[in-house]
Amino acid sequence: MAERKGTTKVDFLKKIEKEIQQKWDTEKVFEVNASDLEKQTSKDKYFVTFPYPYMNGRLHLGHTFSLSKCEFAVGYQRLKGKTCLYPFGLHCTGMPIKACADKLKREIELYGCPPDFPDEEEEEEEINAKTEDIILKDKAKGKKSKASAKTGSSKYQWDIMKSLGLSNEEIVKFSEAEHWLEYFPPLAIQDLKRMGLKVDWRRSFITTDVNPYYDSFVRWQFLTLRERNKIKFGKRYTIYSPKDGQPCMDHDRQTGEGVGPQEYTLIKLKVLEPYPCKLSGLKGKNVFLVAATLRPETMFGQTNCWVHPEIKYIGFETVNGDIFICTPRAARNMSYQGFTKDNGVVPVVKELMGESRSGTVPTLQKGLPCVFHMSTQLAPEKEILGASLSAPLTSYKVIYVLPMLTIKEDKGTGVVTSVPSDSPDDFAAFRDLKKKQALRAKYGIRDDMVLPFEPVPIIEIPGFGKLSAVTMCDELKVQSQNDREKLAEAKEKLYLKGFYDGIMLVDGFEGQKVQDVKKSIRNRMIDTGDAYAYMEPEKQVMSRSSDECVVALCDQWYLDYGEEKWKEQTCQCLKNLETFCEETRRNFEATLDWLQEHACSRTYGLGTRLPWDEQWLIESLSDSTIYMAFYTAAHLLQGGDIRGQAESPLGIRPQQMTKEVWDYIFFKEAPFPKTQIPKETLDQLKQEFEFWYPVDLRVSGKDLIPNHLSYFLYNHVAMWPEESDKWPVAVRANGHLLLNSEKFLLRGMRLALADAGDTVEDANFVEAMADAGVLRLYTWVEWVKEMVANWDSLRSGPANTFNDRVFASEMNAGIIKTDQNYEKMMFKEALKTGFFEFQAAKDKYRELAIEGMHRDLVFRFIEVQTLLLAPFCPHLCEHIWTLLGKPDSIMNASWPVAGPVDESLIRSSQYLMEVAHDLRLRLKNYMTPAKGKKPDKQPPQKPSHCTIYVAKDYPSWQHVTLSVLRSHFETSSGKLPDNKVIASELGNLPELKKYMKKVMPFVAMIKENLEKTGPRVLDLQLEFDEQAVLMENIVYLTNSLELERIEVKFASEAEDKVREDCCPGKPLNVFRTEPGVLVSLVNPQPFSGHFSAKIEIRQGDNRDSVIRRLMKVDRGIKDLSKVKLMRFDDPLLGPRRVPVLGKEHTEKTPISEQAVFHVDLTSKKVHLTENGLRADIGDTMIYLVH
Repeated sequence: MAERKGTTKVDFLKKIEKEIQQKWDTEKVFEVNASDLEKQTSKDKYFVTFPYPYMNGRLHLGHTFSLSKCEFAVGYQRLKGKTCLYPFGLHCTGMPIKACADKLKREIELYGCPPDFPDEEEEEEEINAKTEDIILKDKAKGKKSKASAKTGSSKYQWDIMKSLGLSNEEIVKFSEAEHWLEYFPPLAIQDLKRMGLKVDWRRSFITTDVNPYYDSFVRWQFLTLRERNKIKFGKRYTIYSPKDGQPCMDHDRQTGEGVGPQEYTLIKLKVLEPYPCKLSGLKGKNVFLVAATLRPETMFGQTNCWVHPEIKYIGFETVNGDIFICTPRAARNMSYQGFTKDNGVVPVVKELMGESRSGTVPTLQKGLPCVFHMSTQLAPEKEILGASLSAPLTSYKVIYVLPMLTIKEDKGTGVVTSVPSDSPDDFAAFRDLKKKQALRAKYGIRDDMVLPFEPVPIIEIPGFGKLSAVTMCDELKVQSQNDREKLAEAKEKLYLKGFYDGIMLVDGFEGQKVQDVKKSIRNRMIDTGDAYAYMEPEKQVMSRSSDECVVALCDQWYLDYGEEKWKEQTCQCLKNLETFCEETRRNFEATLDWLQEHACSRTYGLGTRLPWDEQWLIESLSDSTIYMAFYTAAHLLQGGDIRGQAESPLGIRPQQMTKEVWDYIFFKEAPFPKTQIPKETLDQLKQEFEFWYPVDLRVSGKDLIPNHLSYFLYNHVAMWPEESDKWPVAVRANGHLLLNSEKFLLRGMRLALADAGDTVEDANFVEAMADAGVLRLYTWVEWVKEMVANWDSLRSGPANTFNDRVFASEMNAGIIKTDQNYEKMMFKEALKTGFFEFQAAKDKYRELAIEGMHRDLVFRFIEVQTLLLAPFCPHLCEHIWTLLGKPDSIMNASWPVAGPVDESLIRSSQYLMEVAHDLRLRLKNYMTPAKGKKPDKQPPQKPSHCTIYVAKDYPSWQHVTLSVLRSHFETSSGKLPDNKVIASELGNLPELKKYMKKVMPFVAMIKENLEKTGPRVLDLQLEFDEQAVLMENIVYLTNSLELERIEVKFASEAEDKVREDCCPGKPLNVFRTEPGVLVSLVNPQPFSGHFSAKIEIRQGDNRDSVIRRLMKVDRGIKDLSKVKLMRFDDPLLGPRRVPVLGKEHTEKTPISEQAVFHVDLTSKKVHLTENGLRADIGDTMIYLVH
């Protein structure tokens, strides 16, 4: 059994969070009233909101990722001195809760309580037995997707609830929708409090008419919108769920959020008599194959009609008695758009081109989403290929039905009209039939149905000619209709080009642009009865009840989005909106460009009733557009009860909140209403709204831009058309969170959320980051405690060493960078600059400060780090704030003030680290035998000394090259010419002739560095003194490389090769091993853990250099000052005498720090000199460790 990991660190952080959360709750840190802030102006406030989550389950990481952006922004703005309000509501409006509750009821009625569900085999047999209806295939695949997240993996609602850990007794309660509203909202608040949100929970509420104050607010909003002619009634094309019997809005969908109706032109292709035998029973009726097209202007070029040989088609009777032939899926859509006599009923008269069934479908049954009625006994029918047709607009009097193998059953009608002149797909399939006699024979297609027909020139496209599809297929070398990638490329290139630049060639429209006549051609065909308007979903949409949706013409109340003046004003609102990202702005612009009427009413679900037509409920995307205004007053109305059932702190009853009262609160110029509510009471509510509005930041997922966020803008404009200062200030949209694992440690969650991503792209929540976050935070707290405990031992006095000054500048730079990142809501970057890089600066300081860290800088660092991290990890930072002895909460602290930043000094420190890194690599290479050497050869001896050569100036050839590059840079607006130009110019300079092999690689390096670090790489001298930087850190470099000594010299003192290659900022070095004589160092102390070692003594050594060499061998010695080095008075006999316990100093002389060792390499003898005296050492010395 695997050993369980220790949880000490996690438990420690949990304990801190619990204690701090209790402290904040007790002190009501995040509760704020406008009446308490009279002296402040609204410029000092920051009002942030997050789309209230839906209460049909517990919150998940996807929620926390988006809301964390609000949380971090509020934490930052508090530190910047703003009074912040972050309220949080909970959404219950809509269909899902009611649908789940009703589903539970049905399961209990059908299968008992607790239910005894049939196994899958029994259920499948039961379903297969019901063969009377033509069942349309459900195309919702079993992918793990957003759909599965919404429905769960189980098909039964009872099992879904069971998977949440609920008992049978608890599950039964959820069969009433009311219980969902009682159960999940408190859990959401509990979870969010544990996360440490800076929320004023008094202002929280749930939606629907369960909350009478919010219900009243939404009714006021809709009365106002209707009064301003923003709401209308009529039939509109809408995504519709036949099973649910109502429109299916985005929030009611498993899949297909953001998908709207796609408008087609339905072309009627009349089947000519005599009908094929397959249709002989329909003689006397008008029979049409109906093709859905997006390009009605190309109908002048029809040469044939396509159907798929293996797709099932049906013929059904339309409302005027005509017979339409198409796929069952398309017929289902048409039956909800007025094509059939009865809405949702398809009167099928023929099944074609598939295995058919016998029998008559019973009449329409209540509750079925769509029924296909069979009016006759069906005989097996196979195909309608080869049928002759009359097509509108084409110059061919008769065209034929031909086979196409790439038609999709789930798009359009399954019938495709063919225009090979302008459609690459049509041309490729048409050419296949023309070329391949065997293909024609396979499907019984006669030669005269294909060979006489040629593509008809109808549109001229610049660059592609009058037969653009033919040109493009030849250009891309398309071989057949199966070349899908090439055909897709061809279509992409031609479609937009054809629409914007294509010129019509046909009579009546000759010389006109396609984009100018497309609509008029379509309208003419509809007016003459040759075509209809037809809609279907752009992509598949599945409702939460697992029903494939259609497009239906519905009577409904709708918001008139897209109305010209309203749209114009909303575009102005967007123009002034901060979006933080151009992609977000582009998505808004695209949405406002196409967004049209939106159905705002439904008959099923939970919510607020339309005040003037109470059979309708206001749907969930429509009651959630300006509720941010309700936050401003909620705490004074509801008394802290999210259901609005408690007594109002102001004594206001829900029924007193009339339209006129709401007008007075929210509209600056509204008169005081007739009401029993005192004026000073309503003025208090009005003051709250006027102080907090507008919304300074709205954070949401990017998927809400095409719906909620655009409606959010539209409705603010509609409600406050003359008060643009009430319009939203900023919207931050982010991508979805991709979870690497469902399990993670909560304590590191906030760090991982900050690190997950800043852009609108989908972000990664990395489990390892959450785990590592726990370790980082725990280590940080322990280090702070250690520093507090060691206050007295830290260095004091002037903080003016090189590394002191670097550390101070790096802290100030970190403050400035992190401030900028927070301001731009680039939280991943803020975490990087304000924590990871900030900690790295501290670690570097600790490593480099040989003389010890300075107390003032250490505690400045702790305080600044705590403030920079506070928006991300508030509980922990509050705890550290307390450790520092701060009297007030960190929630009331201010952003740290940055001192001066010496960029040159910081770069000199970076230079030092790069030099140290390069020296380590060169030392490693020096110690590694060269490849190809004999394996038995001894590896090089480790060097003892190093000389670093620095250059004051560039070598002459580099100097000339840089001068030329700088000249180009200054005269070409900060750009350098191509390498060919540079090479030509430099090659003509006589002083560079013999260096040309080196010149261009040098130019390439300068260009690369120019991109990374800017124009200073073109400077002829460094901005700092290399030698001084290295000398000030010589002890660090020596210790880092474990060498005896390092010297720093100018390149002018080196050999020719070094002088040629050494340049400013790129020092070179030479390693060497100084020869010496081995001497034994003996430790006579009993039980000390220190023993004898042989140490090499070199010319010029002193006492400390010998001890440092000893410390590399005897790792038990930590402090050089604790070691005493002694020589024998008699270097010959002394080492041979038996040591006496307690008399380790007898007949020995201590070696002072002034002593200098001398070696005679020939005789292998060592002596030292001290104060003019000479003493032989022999082959042994003594060392004692205290």
